[in-house]
Amino acid sequence: MKNFNIVDIIIVLGVIAVLIVGVVTMKHFRQTADKQIEATSAITFQVFLRGVTVTGEEFPIKAEDKTFITIRNVPYTELNVVKVTSQARQTAVPSQRVKEQYVLINDPAQPAIYDAVVTITDTAKITKDGAVVGGNKIKMGLPVTLEGENYKFNGTISDVRVSSNVNMEDSGANNLVG
Repeated sequence: MKNFNIVDIIIVLGVIAVLIVGVVTMKHFRQTADKQIEATSAITFQVFLRGVTVTGEEFPIKAEDKTFITIRNVPYTELNVVKVTSQARQTAVPSQRVKEQYVLINDPAQPAIYDAVVTITDTAKITKDGAVVGGNKIKMGLPVTLEGENYKFNGTISDVRVSSNVNMEDSGANNLVG
């Protein structure tokens, strides 16, 4: 025992711990990341773009185009745009009609400011926690960036829908609701 110092003991204990984790993983007592994927499915998610400044005649993102998406500042890939809804900023003005208390009109103080919802589709891995795209869980509130030939907009995911056509990869995924 006089020939061993504290560093030697720590190294031996570390090697023993790694061997124990390896044996537990091989005997399937510990679930690894690839075993958590239950299925693969098509998903659609909506990105809400708030306060986008567009001085051109039309909104630059169009349905059936492709847009490059960045999730949490990590570039992912080009995805298909399914639908785009954009609307100029509006303000409430008191109405002179008896039935209506107010009327919405385009805000004259912000003529080039738009709010938009862009619907995008992709294939995701479905886990117990939700859909995973590009190594990121796709959930409402997730910040994303949409980039095209002449635009780069920051937005947040406002809706996620998993398709009912789910491809089962594991026989234990029969209780998954799409």
